[in-house]
Amino acid sequence: MGNVGRSFFQTDPLTCARALIGCDLVWGPTTGVIVETEAYAEIGDEASHTFLRRHARTFIRDHPAGSLYVYLNYGVHWLLNLLVRDGTANGFVLIRALQPGSGLELMRGRRRTDNLGALCSGPGKLTQALAIDGSFHGRDLFALPDAAVRVPEHQPEVDTDRRIGITKAAMLEWRFLAKGSPYVSAGKARPRKV
Repeated sequence: MGNVGRSFFQTDPLTCARALIGCDLVWGPTTGVIVETEAYAEIGDEASHTFLRRHARTFIRDHPAGSLYVYLNYGVHWLLNLLVRDGTANGFVLIRALQPGSGLELMRGRRRTDNLGALCSGPGKLTQALAIDGSFHGRDLFALPDAAVRVPEHQPEVDTDRRIGITKAAMLEWRFLAKGSPYVSAGKARPRKV
């Protein structure tokens, strides 16, 4: 199982968000299998930071694919996004949940819980468990000595669903989940009645 290269992030956000499911996220002594992601497009996506924030569009222009876009959500939780860009369909992939792997004692201490299912089952939980904060914003994943994304030996079956916690562009099924994983932040939504 090898590390992905920069070309992995030189695609569109939807393709990358789906491909990340089942990959290992290595962060220092802690690791976890990515079981939930969300895609955000640079253009035409009202839920993306790029829709109203010029600095997000500048970030895409000035950083290579695979850069970390880390921001404080509602002044409470740091969220980890990876920059995806191929020149035509740029954007971000939010890492929403991990199945915890190594470094469990560190994660438990940082999260102050022994509940394995609650360690990384949300974007704010996983950044706390891995000690990811705003100091990593703008850093290149491929320049960090103790961080990597590893290709899975076997990619799990992937479900798609609507993104969570947004009000704009909420009907887009741009959330990707490892099917049946108990470590996701929320299960797949029930279909809406027509």
